[in-house]
Amino acid sequence: MNKREVAEIRKQFTQERCAVMRICGCYVDGEKNKKAELKDAFLSLPEEEIFKYFNIFKKALSGTIGRNLLNMEFPMEAEAEGGAQDLLLKLRDSELKDDVLLEAFYDKVIEGYYSVENYLILLIYGVYDIPGRAEDGTEMFDASDEVYQHILCCICPVTLSKPGLAYDEESNSFKTRVCDRVVDMPDVGFLFPAFQDRSADIHSLLYYAAKPEELRLDFVGSVLGCQAPLSAGGQKETFRALVEETLGEECEYEIVKNIHEKLNEMIEESKDEPEPVILDGADVKRLLEYSGVEEKKLSGFDEKYAEAAGSDVQFAAANLANTRQFEIRTPDVIVKVNPERTDLVETRMLDGRECLVIELNDQVEVNGIQVRLPGREKKDDLL
Repeated sequence: MNKREVAEIRKQFTQERCAVMRICGCYVDGEKNKKAELKDAFLSLPEEEIFKYFNIFKKALSGTIGRNLLNMEFPMEAEAEGGAQDLLLKLRDSELKDDVLLEAFYDKVIEGYYSVENYLILLIYGVYDIPGRAEDGTEMFDASDEVYQHILCCICPVTLSKPGLAYDEESNSFKTRVCDRVVDMPDVGFLFPAFQDRSADIHSLLYYAAKPEELRLDFVGSVLGCQAPLSAGGQKETFRALVEETLGEECEYEIVKNIHEKLNEMIEESKDEPEPVILDGADVKRLLEYSGVEEKKLSGFDEKYAEAAGSDVQFAAANLANTRQFEIRTPDVIVKVNPERTDLVETRMLDGRECLVIELNDQVEVNGIQVRLPGREKKDDLL
């Protein structure tokens, strides 16, 4: 799924467009015991509850594709009878009305999801009548020829509210507040089937992780039957190691700066595109070449790439570059630069020492205090 397709499904979580037909859930304690279950027609719930659920569902479809929203395909074994995809497909086709299937799914989540806290497993069944699109991209609601049936799962931590004092209207006094169990935003979730090319793709799903560095690989493997890609941090670390190994002792400042600038250019040029910038081995090799890496250093790159990342591993450009800042770090000094002004920083030999030189303008502050640089004329001298 791309960001336009994700946004199209998110738009259904409003009262005007609501495509949710049924909601089910299972409340689990930290010792993996089922404490309570819920089953309701979604629109029969009180309006205030519906809006709170909408916030949860939207959160599970928020973030960045390739970072905390990941497209995953099912391997063949997951689609066999009794596999993970087979169970999800049966759940969807049952419209969440088959108690045996629901219990089987809850048991699978409880077994594969590790948490010392209580949590709520939420499942919804939705039916989205996909509107047609005119040539200019506008929706034609009277030209629908497909219905997208889907389930969305959210696993939400349930935590105790903070103790404190609260005003009691009946007694007109302040009393100790009773701690409540509060449902937080999802830790993980998934949409099945994926909404690809504005149609259902039962061979894949969209996975959500609140923390991109904690993809919950145990959950992905045992519950969804998929193989998770490298996390955002894993991609960045693998890319770093690949660059360092490829360049060796010639891993110079200017080349690394060029790599950073080229990545930022790619991200900027594609910011309005629905698909994120994805780099495979050939793309990374071209990136290094355009950044000034000599051809002889790239002679064995394909082997290094396969060894460091795996021949079929791809990187999301947004996971490799920081578009907000360019950082230079030493054991004692950290310099952060606007990524659009990396030209202000260069390396230079001064008195036999390799130095980092930063061009300064008239606006320089030290701990918030504006200072005058040595050699600059005082303002009074200019009058």
